[in-house]
Amino acid sequence: MTRQPLLARRAEALLGTAVSATSPVAGGDTSTSTRLRLADGRNALMKTHPGAPPGFFEAEARGLRWLAEVGDGVPVPEILAAAEDCLLLRWIDPGRPTADAAAELGARLARTHLAGAVLGAEEDGFIGRLPLPCRAPEGVSWTEFYAVRRVLPYLKLARDRGAVLPEDAARVEALLPRLPALVPDEPPARLHGDLWNGNVLWGVGGTVHVLDPAAYGGHREVDLAMLALFGLPHLRELTEAYEDASAALGRPLDAEWRDRLGVHQIFPLLVHAALFGGGYGARAGALAASYG
Repeated sequence: MTRQPLLARRAEALLGTAVSATSPVAGGDTSTSTRLRLADGRNALMKTHPGAPPGFFEAEARGLRWLAEVGDGVPVPEILAAAEDCLLLRWIDPGRPTADAAAELGARLARTHLAGAVLGAEEDGFIGRLPLPCRAPEGVSWTEFYAVRRVLPYLKLARDRGAVLPEDAARVEALLPRLPALVPDEPPARLHGDLWNGNVLWGVGGTVHVLDPAAYGGHREVDLAMLALFGLPHLRELTEAYEDASAALGRPLDAEWRDRLGVHQIFPLLVHAALFGGGYGARAGALAASYG
């Protein structure tokens, strides 16, 4: 480890302790991550993003705090400091995925989801580097929220960027009026909101933390769909434990929830299409057509 003076001085000002060394951390599509070795013996993760929009790191910190309110829910990294230009988290040593850890995460995720939420959030946030509209008008249903606040903004952005073909966009638009018949209504869940494999950190000792939330109140199938979309080690063990915990808490999943995963995968696919192009727009269109 070396020492990057600018990052070190900024972290020292926020933490009130000296930084003895820094080293870059690989990964991440949005922010730059740096590991800090602190003079008091701790290690920290510092996230920076040059040109970050106003409120970017504050939104992430707000989501972490909201998820952390559920003491027996999904573990999240401890926030050491949050500012307009950076976020400092307690460092977590990475480990290996195990079936037992996945099952524990599944049970904890169920408890987080059922801890209580209102639809949407009081403040808008971000998903990746894109704005995430979260304010929900009074009386709006989940399927209306999903169509207007989740699918349509990113369909428009992907279309504007040439990342989705007109015929695929038409398939997605045709699905939206059918959402109320496809998705059963239920009380809003406390969602991570961007729960793909890259935001699941398997730690040493079997504890699994979730990172980089785009948190809001919504349908719990959103998080489950995201976990399935890009693949998660030991997903079967996680979902079985989730189902058991949900049933024990008096809110079993609908019997056909797996059949609807594709409905809630259209949103993240359109986000990826807007951000990265590629074949994500076509995948969203094919999924929408499969429910026709």
